[in-house]
Amino acid sequence: MAENMASDPLIRTNLPRYQTFVETALHELSEHQLIERIWEHDFSVWSSSPDEISNRLGWLHSIEDMQSKLPEIESFVESVHNDGYANVLLLGMGGSSLAPELFSRTFPTVKNSLQVHVLDSTNPGAVLSYSKSLDPLYTLYVVSTKSGSTEETLSFFKFFYNLAIERIGYEAAGKHFVAITDPESKLVALAKKHGFRHVFINDPNVGGRFSALTYFGLVPAALSGVDINLLLFRAKKMAAQCSSDVAIEENPSAILGVTLGELALHGRDKATFILSPQISSFGNWVEQLIAESTGKQGKGILPIIGEEPIQPDVYDMDRVFIYIQLENDRVAESARQSALEGSDHPVLRIQLNDLYDLGGQFFLWELATAIAGWRLQINPFDQPNVELAKIRARNMVKIYRTEKRLPHQHLALADDRTEIYGAISARSSAEAITHLVSSARPGDYIAIQAYVQPTTTTDIALRKLQSVLTSKTHSATTIGYGPRFLHSTGQLHKGDGGNGIFIQITTNSPKDVPIPDQAGEPASSITFGVLILAQALGDQEALLEQGRRVLRVHIKQNIPETILALANELN
Repeated sequence: MAENMASDPLIRTNLPRYQTFVETALHELSEHQLIERIWEHDFSVWSSSPDEISNRLGWLHSIEDMQSKLPEIESFVESVHNDGYANVLLLGMGGSSLAPELFSRTFPTVKNSLQVHVLDSTNPGAVLSYSKSLDPLYTLYVVSTKSGSTEETLSFFKFFYNLAIERIGYEAAGKHFVAITDPESKLVALAKKHGFRHVFINDPNVGGRFSALTYFGLVPAALSGVDINLLLFRAKKMAAQCSSDVAIEENPSAILGVTLGELALHGRDKATFILSPQISSFGNWVEQLIAESTGKQGKGILPIIGEEPIQPDVYDMDRVFIYIQLENDRVAESARQSALEGSDHPVLRIQLNDLYDLGGQFFLWELATAIAGWRLQINPFDQPNVELAKIRARNMVKIYRTEKRLPHQHLALADDRTEIYGAISARSSAEAITHLVSSARPGDYIAIQAYVQPTTTTDIALRKLQSVLTSKTHSATTIGYGPRFLHSTGQLHKGDGGNGIFIQITTNSPKDVPIPDQAGEPASSITFGVLILAQALGDQEALLEQGRRVLRVHIKQNIPETILALANELN
């Protein structure tokens, strides 16, 4: 099968039946001078109104802006080293946590680097694991939120600030905290009140999911030991390749963005990523970028990450496969790749020279996603449906604070392992799930939403369940830990064309953790266990209001074992 390659060999494409459509779309992009207009911050590329566009294009110039901020970051990191810190715990969600997680998991440890951990789960077990394993005396807490009002992030802050006071005293506690936020946000005032060590004020014209190459990504990266100067250099090199001075047929952002958008218009809207193992965390970052940017107005591109390989004929005809691999990595150059490229499925391939080429990938995918939004005729910079689940969750919390219980739900069935909630009739958990997914139609997808503590054993169990459901239904199946996915794929779940089927997994934690009502004060009116369940119920309510198909599986104990048992029963 013929392979098409841009003169810049960064992106190689194999687009059976779709090449002509993509070439036509590229011609239209060129005719309308889209690249020039984007670089000029022309909001009319996406909408007749500048709302939530004109103030969201700062990422186009973040590279140069952050190069001027390198001395500030480097001086800060040096002071942290000099004061004897050993660990960093970043407290954030979505755009504030995914790039830092990528840096901490991907780049090798270097001399004098700190161990950076990321907390973006409100599960009590996740919170407790860090409170037990990280000594506040040697830990720097990075509170990261663009708005300064993210519920989960502020809950983390209040808990760990009180823990720091308990362990090292009120006078010293504030110096163990750093803020990354927008100007004049609530967090700026909190940082001043509690004597934070430093406050990094980010460019407010950069949206969270476009913020990897700003303070939000680069401060944690520098603390991890990443050479952020080199990272920005590679990003700048990519930006030059994507400029309006480069011919459209050689512009990687144009090729990638138009291909993604055009394929989605032809029903190939499940972007399946196959990554070199060392850069697997890139999948979580790009998942948020694509899903939250494109999943709206009844449209959307759904990223599939971490999926186990299966035979090409098992996949529905709604896939595009995207290989991103490091040079000399043979994992992707396998029988699976050959089989896919010999099938009717479109395939894109991108090769990186080394890990620092990820700097360029951040910019490439940001611009490509903006271009895909143009092709889909949507605004890629807003997130109109994200607030739905937040409002419902806040209402749940209000009810709890008044009545000391969350709203009652209809219990469909119960056994020794699980309770099933939803409008469904079944004799077992496996039968209930089978009944739910039997409604899958071509082009549908299944989303597993796991409101449980992220662990390696749970990851393995969820991957097994994902594989079984994909094989059983031929539908693309995703996995998301709650509540973090609410800041990522949650927009698409409620904003796309309604082709999602949702399996919520909830549980009760053996030991719950109070959330202080105020930092520095012991009083608490809610716990992390209540908060995460309220978030699950709030999202369920929002999904049902949008006409989505939802089932909640509440696991009583032994989470990984129960998930594996369900997978085996469904197999």
